[in-house]
Amino acid sequence: MAPKTTKKTTKKAARKPAPKKPRMSKSAARAEGAQRTKAALAAAAEPTEAKAKATKPPKAPKERKPKRVSGLDLAAKVLTEAGEPLNAKTIAERAIAAGWQTSGKTPEATLYAAIIREIAKKGADARFRKHDRGLFAANRKGA
Repeated sequence: MAPKTTKKTTKKAARKPAPKKPRMSKSAARAEGAQRTKAALAAAAEPTEAKAKATKPPKAPKERKPKRVSGLDLAAKVLTEAGEPLNAKTIAERAIAAGWQTSGKTPEATLYAAIIREIAKKGADARFRKHDRGLFAANRKGA
């Protein structure tokens, strides 16, 4: 006869898995979440000594940069002061001399396109009017 072998039990085999929690219905989960939220808000609203002591001093107001004047605003000003129709290149040169800052290589093309867009969008209420091919004048109604 063959000798009997006994099976050793290991720690893993001796452990039983934890019983699973029964699944909660959606409405019960929602209600439980709402209850937790209310409790967290109530705890945050209560003033504590640590919070009262940790108040920060008021911040100094930030210095605001002066607002940059747009190219169209300066172009309207240039045309009003000129009193005669000008082309986009002349308007751009005078606007840059008046303080318009642009980083583009062709500010006259940028200004030309912006003036054309304003005329197309606003029509008779635009600050500019097309005088001739490539020439713009200040619109007396819009100015």
